[in-house]
Amino acid sequence: MATTIIPTISCARDFMTTRLTTLRPDMDVFHAIEILLKSKISGAPVVDENRNLLGVFSEASSMKVLTDAAYEGLPTNRVHAFMDSDPVTITPDTQLFSIIQSMINNNRRRLPVLEGNRLVGQISRRDIMRESSKILRKKGDRESTLLYLSALREMQDTPTRIKKSH
Repeated sequence: MATTIIPTISCARDFMTTRLTTLRPDMDVFHAIEILLKSKISGAPVVDENRNLLGVFSEASSMKVLTDAAYEGLPTNRVHAFMDSDPVTITPDTQLFSIIQSMINNNRRRLPVLEGNRLVGQISRRDIMRESSKILRKKGDRESTLLYLSALREMQDTPTRIKKSH
């Protein structure tokens, strides 16, 4: 009896980045922009003292800082006023293809990985490219692997959004 080898589907915990540059909500936005530039990253999670995710400050947030400064006189210069406070997030158990679909559907470059509200990692587009390449290299027959992957259509692990209680 022939057995079919199905590639193992990676979950976020298998390839997420855990050593993250994070920002604080009360940080000066211009200092936050300097951190993004110095770290050569396009965005960073904003966390409280317990690493609970509060939002994401990104290149897009930085552009909002500049337009607000030009048009509105920059009413505040703190990160919390410009961060995305309702980011799309995933859990450590979110499967690779659900992560990819979420990034495509929500036009995101990165997804914070949470256990409860606590930030435990992050997945970027580059992490996905690296993991996908690793899966395809392991499997000798790339064509049949891609055919198998294209058959995965259901999203059993739908990404979640953090809901803030106000």
